[in-house]
Amino acid sequence: MRVTQIWRYPVKSVGGQQMAAADVTDLGVEGDRSWGIVDNETGNVLTGRREPRLLMASAILDDNGPIITVESDQEMRTSAELSVWLDRSVTLTPAGEVGGTYEDPQDYENDADWQSWQGPGGAWHDSARARVTLASLGTMGDWDPRRFRSNLILDGEGEDDLVDHRVTIGDAVMYVVKQIDRCVMVTRAQPGLDRDLDVLKTINRARGSMLAVGAVIITPGRVVEGDEVIPA
Repeated sequence: MRVTQIWRYPVKSVGGQQMAAADVTDLGVEGDRSWGIVDNETGNVLTGRREPRLLMASAILDDNGPIITVESDQEMRTSAELSVWLDRSVTLTPAGEVGGTYEDPQDYENDADWQSWQGPGGAWHDSARARVTLASLGTMGDWDPRRFRSNLILDGEGEDDLVDHRVTIGDAVMYVVKQIDRCVMVTRAQPGLDRDLDVLKTINRARGSMLAVGAVIITPGRVVEGDEVIPA
């Protein structure tokens, strides 16, 4: 398998940017999920479940932080602009250096209406273990890769066999720790993608709800489109 696409999602639950190359750090693709939009009333990081409008936006990073673009092509950088867009008081916040707690919810989502999770410090990933997610075109079929928010898109198929193995991709060495369990979010509309309930039904039926794998970083390094995935 080789890397065909590289994606970074700078802001939690907001669409991301495709890149020809990326540096992979201990936290994963540099800048990935490094910012979140915090609801000032609850102190929780907003997600696409709680605020579906996030799924219709996209973000890139520059030296001054994220630039978020919404459907009207309006670009926003500040918490004030985001508060007007979302009709609620929010703060665009970088992820903390350590894992969150209920009292310090930077890296924690807790709401009676939704599932609670606590992610690693430094990035708002949905898993305490997975730092980079890999998905192959062979397992995604005709679905648009953007639905699954994976960092590395691979040709062929066979990423499930990488679980519990080291892989070298470019200069980076990773350990694949788990398959990724999918939820209803993969069915939601995004820019250029309609709502499609069959996506999750098919994943549940054909793949036991799993699509893509997640890895932790052993050796940071640079990954470039076309790099081969080399299992240890």
